[in-house]
Amino acid sequence: MFDIGFAEILIIGVIALLVLGPDKLPVALKTCGMWIGRIKRSVTAIQHEISEELRVDELRRTTAISKEELEKELSEMRKPFKAAAKDVESAVSDASPNTQQSASEATTRKHSTQSDSDKSNT
Repeated sequence: MFDIGFAEILIIGVIALLVLGPDKLPVALKTCGMWIGRIKRSVTAIQHEISEELRVDELRRTTAISKEELEKELSEMRKPFKAAAKDVESAVSDASPNTQQSASEATTRKHSTQSDSDKSNT
């Protein structure tokens, strides 16, 4: 991160010893160490959150792609069923007038049979 060598650290240590003195230097180093530890933990937590967000985003993308593929497959699978349903509907509609005509003829025959039997009973 920083390009600091041993010589630079030694110079900073000597200056800190001269400025702070031997009494305050250990307390200052301890405080500095705590701040560096907090900063490292914060950076690690931020990196973890970013990587987690990236992972979630990648999962959303793959889920969306899978959903699109499944919808395509589903629509392809529905095509034969839709065609069969149309064939059945057309067959029913074609047979419907014949069925209605046959039903009305059967009803007429039933009524005429009942009236014939009523006449014979009287």
